Amino acid sequence: MGHKNELVCGVGVNDAGYSVCNTARVGGRSKNLWICPFYRAWTGMLERSYSAKFQARHPTYIGCTVDPAWHLFSTFKEWMGRQDHEGKHLDKDILVAGNKIYSAETCAFVSKAINTFIVDSRAIRGDWPIGVSWHKGRQRFVAQCRDPFSGQHKFLGYFVSSDLAHEAWRANKHQIALVYAEQQTDQRVAAALRTRYAKPSFAKVA
Repeated sequence: MGHKNELVCGVGVNDAGYSVCNTARVGGRSKNLWICPFYRAWTGMLERSYSAKFQARHPTYIGCTVDPAWHLFSTFKEWMGRQDHEGKHLDKDILVAGNKIYSAETCAFVSKAINTFIVDSRAIRGDWPIGVSWHKGRQRFVAQCRDPFSGQHKFLGYFVSSDLAHEAWRANKHQIALVYAEQQTDQRVAAALRTRYAKPSFAKVA
């Protein structure tokens, strides 16, 4: 790991002027005792973008690329060093929804809570819009939204259409986003949270 004469994921150049990891033999095997947090974030980004094996397990990353400037470790490290990154995750979606490019303009570091909050479980939520399910007994659509502060799912009501139920979910999601926005040190992230769920995602219903 971290050999300078090897490209990382076929594109990355490790030009660090120091050892990016410390290893030791434990039980006859090599074990990493320490990995540079900058290097860990950099290699993780490259793996998500260029590893076919990783993308086979996580297909949502298919099509992702990294800005060529960030193929050089020192360039990425310099940018990361200016960010509020302690205990946070590199995120490519918070500033630009659906973004597939890792770059200084499109990425930010966010907490695990924020990362979980903005995840769109599109692949597992079924036929209805996100936040919506069908209640067979009442013959109505149900809106629910997970409260990240309590960890519980909040019931938002019964509705005659899936669009109206989804709008209730969106409005509640927006209120939570506003709370999170006030907690951010990166004003780009704060601005993105304030607008992410601010508008209905469907045509206004009469």
